Amino acid sequence: MADAHPAPDDVPLAPARSRRPSALRTLLSDKVGMVGAFFVTVIGLAALLAPWIAPHDPTRINGRARLRPPGGDYLLGTDELGRDLLSRALFGAQVSLQVSLTVVAVAAVVGVAIGVASGYFRGWFDAVAMRIMDVLFAFPTILLALAIVATLGTDVRNLIFALVVVYVPTFARIARGAAMTVSQELYVEAARSVGVGHLRILVLHILPNIGAPVAVQVTISLAYAILVESSLSYLGLGVQPPDASWGLMLSSGKVQIERSIWPSVVPGLFIVFTVLGFNLLGDALRDTLDPRMRAAMR
Repeated sequence: MADAHPAPDDVPLAPARSRRPSALRTLLSDKVGMVGAFFVTVIGLAALLAPWIAPHDPTRINGRARLRPPGGDYLLGTDELGRDLLSRALFGAQVSLQVSLTVVAVAAVVGVAIGVASGYFRGWFDAVAMRIMDVLFAFPTILLALAIVATLGTDVRNLIFALVVVYVPTFARIARGAAMTVSQELYVEAARSVGVGHLRILVLHILPNIGAPVAVQVTISLAYAILVESSLSYLGLGVQPPDASWGLMLSSGKVQIERSIWPSVVPGLFIVFTVLGFNLLGDALRDTLDPRMRAAMR
């Protein structure tokens, strides 16, 4: 007589995995999302290849080429010290993307771990962890980051730490809500009933099925992390001279705005297209991975 209870290995996973190919096709067919992906790809490749494609040294001062308009040897013009704006923008892309990617990666790992543990185990851990997240949520993003960086000092590592602290609560909340929903599904209850361990359930059943909201939040957080990093650098609390940074370029460009608009326009356009790209890509991911949105598009 066959065993009435399935073996742990036979417990079905959520059907999310089988939807991946169709979800990918839906994403690729989203023209707006592909525009965002194009912007992100171009900026990412420009940052990666900056040491090879930058026409000039981003820190080299040329007193005879101060505030030149675009053209000639300087495709996008120069700043008040004669430094090439295109080269500085390309290396600034490196800084912004490195900081934002590091921040979001660390915040996602820490936040998802806290959120999944809270949503699955509940109890005292959930109560304590979520109250801490509530306290961090009570502060505006920029204000909290400013307070941390001002306390620890103006350093890129301190900037990254400050932004991680700012973004962990967002990922924790999203992961907690998704984990609470998934943990009540029948396949999770079936796994518990046949003695599957908590770690195995978390790895095989919970984490794979909360990926959609986390992936969407990653793209959105990347956009806002770039904005926050640029804002702090603009205020002098982020990347420090002579390193190139979009925020620093904007800060120095505002002083020369009446003499030349290009030191402000160039980094501003890089920020706009990068943030716009991540936002468009995030919207496309949300529409693709949310079953309700996919049903509405049909």
